[in-house]
Parts: sequence; structure tokens; C-alpha cells
Amino acid sequence: MEKSVPTAFVVDDDGSVRSALARLLRTHGMQVATFASAREFLRCPRPDGPACLILDVRLTGEDGLRVQEALWTAAWRPPIIFITGYGTVPQCVRALKGGAIDFLQKPVDDEALLAAIATALEQDARTRDRQCQHAALQQRVATLTPRERDVLGLVTTGLLNKEIAYALGTVEKTIKAHRTHIMRKMQAGSIAELVRMVALLEMGEPPMAQLEPLTSVGSLWHTARGATFASASEQATPVDRQQR
Repeated sequence: MEKSVPTAFVVDDDGSVRSALARLLRTHGMQVATFASAREFLRCPRPDGPACLILDVRLTGEDGLRVQEALWTAAWRPPIIFITGYGTVPQCVRALKGGAIDFLQKPVDDEALLAAIATALEQDARTRDRQCQHAALQQRVATLTPRERDVLGLVTTGLLNKEIAYALGTVEKTIKAHRTHIMRKMQAGSIAELVRMVALLEMGEPPMAQLEPLTSVGSLWHTARGATFASASEQATPVDRQQR
């Protein structure tokens, strides 16, 4: 399958900035779409491949940070790289807390911008992959019968076949048959894999959104970021117990 060409959306009310960024990004093999306002950008169609948004903090009559917030209610949430000529530390903190990839001062350093874009595109590609996985799992679950769904929910908690049979008022042989059908329909090679599938479904469809920011950000912004983020706690998955 041919790999999709990544797209960079540039929203800046300064035409010279838009032109300069477009030239830079096209020389690095990206598709570029430029907009003078956030309203124009929000009306554009969603791309088929990985994408990111390069967004000016201060737009004529608009606030880039409010655009970031508005995107959280949209169906598509591209990773955002903010650029600004008049930014403040509070603005940086707010942007990064909202999930921005980076917060760069104008004139933007080409290498810093390209590094931020690479991170954004990689994260967007991962999010798209997870969305595809989630959609595929939903389709598989839709093929299960109501009783198979009941068994699925109990199997993935680690209960034995005989325990599930008792809970559902049936016999162990019937549960074994249901379990065989579930494994085939869900295309799972083990109970551990089945547990991971259910965990992904319970998490819900991942949004097209910003993930973790870069380890460091340009200029004075890295000092503001330090007190902003806390590490995410890990979630344990149920242990695959041997069914008898």
C-alpha cells in the first residue's frame, strides 16, 4: 500500500509567514495547506493521512488558544504546533496543558519546527492506527451473539470455564464452545490478546488529538513546561489464567 504524504496545515494571518513556511515544508516532502484565519481552516476537509496544524497564537480577530479548545469538540483533532511573535509564559503553559506539541517563537527556527512536525506526524499516525484497530474490533464484537458477549465479559476477567458456567446457569461444555466461537470471531490467539482487545474497546475510540509534548521546547517556554505535566500512571491488564 502506498504511504500517504503527510499534510501540514498552516494558519497565520501574515501572508509572508504562510508563504515562507509553505516553501520550507514542501521542500521536505509535505503537502501544505495555508489559511489566513482559523475559520477557513475549520471548514477544510479532513486529510486521509497523517497531518498536523501550525497555528499562530494571535490571529486577527481570533485567539489561537481558543481554536485549540474548540478543536476538542471537533471530530478531528490534529496535533498543534503553536508559533508566535508575542507569546507569554502563561500562554505557553495553557497551550502545553491543552496538549500542544510545541510553542515556538517567531522567527521560527527551521530545525526546531521540523523536529516538532516530525513528532506531531508520528503521533497522528499512531492515533490513526489505533482508531482503525478500534473500528475493526467493534466490527468483530458486532458478530458475537448476546450470550457470547456475556461470556466474553467474564472470560476477560480471568474466570475459569466452570466459574463462568456457574455464573450463567449453564454447563462447562457450553462455555467452552462459546469461548471457541469468541476466539475465532475476535481473531484472538490467546486470552491475553483477548483481554487487550477488550481493554482497547473499553477505552473508547482515541481522538485525533495531541499526545505528549516534546521533551524540550524552544526559548523561554521550556521553563514554563516543567511544572505543567505529571507522568501518566500505568494501567495493569488482567493476567491470562489457564482455562481448564
